Amino acid sequence: MKDLLIKWFMAFNVFIIRASGGRIGVKLGTQSVLLLHNIGRKSGRKLISPIAYFYVDGIYFVVASNWGKDVHPGWYFNLLAAPETHIEVNGRTLPVLAREAQADEYARLWKYAVEHHPPYLDYQKATARHIPIMVFTPQG
Repeated sequence: MKDLLIKWFMAFNVFIIRASGGRIGVKLGTQSVLLLHNIGRKSGRKLISPIAYFYVDGIYFVVASNWGKDVHPGWYFNLLAAPETHIEVNGRTLPVLAREAQADEYARLWKYAVEHHPPYLDYQKATARHIPIMVFTPQG
């Protein structure tokens, strides 16, 4: 039931953000939300996911926490398969190249994320998996 509510909320959030031109639905509590466009690696379908993001040092990044579940979110695998994509941020569409943060960059971004949204620490405690961070570098 919880998964169904999350799915419904995410679909509704995408609708609100797009219908308002990025003026409504882009803040959830203390977090900012972007719309990630990606292609389903299995289905080939165009997908849009609302995801909390951070912007620091000229890059956007998201944490693939999947609410602390034991599996990575589907969009993470989609980005690994097709890293050239675009995001919608505050009503603007930006072409980006997605990549997974590694080593020192990961440590720096993880620290930033948990300082700005402490529940990520709870998500990490809830799962044995390493929670990836995906970095979006604007293109063009």
